[in-house]
Formats: sequence, structure tokens, C-alpha cells
Amino acid sequence: MNRRKAMGVAAKAAVVIAAVGAGAGVGRASAQAKTKPIVLYCDLKVDPAREQEMLKHFHEKFKPAGAKFKGFIDLKMLKLRTLIQGDKLPDGVNYRFQLTYENEELRQIWIHSTTHAELWPGIENTLTDKNFHVSLFDEV
Repeated sequence: MNRRKAMGVAAKAAVVIAAVGAGAGVGRASAQAKTKPIVLYCDLKVDPAREQEMLKHFHEKFKPAGAKFKGFIDLKMLKLRTLIQGDKLPDGVNYRFQLTYENEELRQIWIHSTTHAELWPGIENTLTDKNFHVSLFDEV
């Protein structure tokens, strides 16, 4: 095949790939529009003597790393101010970890990653109880 013919074939292939890619992107966007995000909550008992250590690790390492993963929407660490209504919380719960992801499948990729495995202990090791309450909600 001569160079001119090869360039013509390559140009046509690029147009086809771009068209297919654009179509796939539209399909993905409409499929994602049909699914709603998930929100994961962890009620944590952070050792008061280690709060600043946990918060520094969360803000400087854990959250920035998590934000790089596909499907990430938001991640917050919330400090309990007061219980306004309802039964009391388990003794010692002083923080709530809140993670929002596009879907559970993408969240699973994040939590099974080596990055998560390396960074989660920086939070977990500041807890007084590692048997914490975890709940997963679907946005409706």
C-alpha cells in the first residue's frame, strides 16, 4: 500500500472511530442519567486525642486520592454537633463519613483499589472501635 492510500485509510478510520466514540458517549450519558447516585455513611468513633491526625490525613491524602477515581461525586467527614431527635447514637460516635458515588459498581472499584488499601488505615487507626455502623443508600 502506498503512503497516500495508507493516509486515506487512516483518516477514514479516524472518522469512524470518532463517530462511534461520540455515539458511545451519548449512550453512556443517557444510561448514567437513568441511574442515581449512592451514598455511603460510616458512623465513626474517632479517638478525641487523634482527631487532628485523622482530619489532616482525610483532607490531605484520603479525599484527594479518592476524588481521582471514576464515579466519585463527593466525600465528607462530618463532626457530630448534637442529636436533635430520635434514639441516642451508639456511645462514642463523633464523626460521620459520607461518600457519594455515581453507582455502587464504581464505588467497589475504589474500595478494592491499592490506593484505598494504603490510605484507609490512616483513618481506621484513629478509631476507638473498628466495628462501626455502615449504611448504603440509593438516591431517589
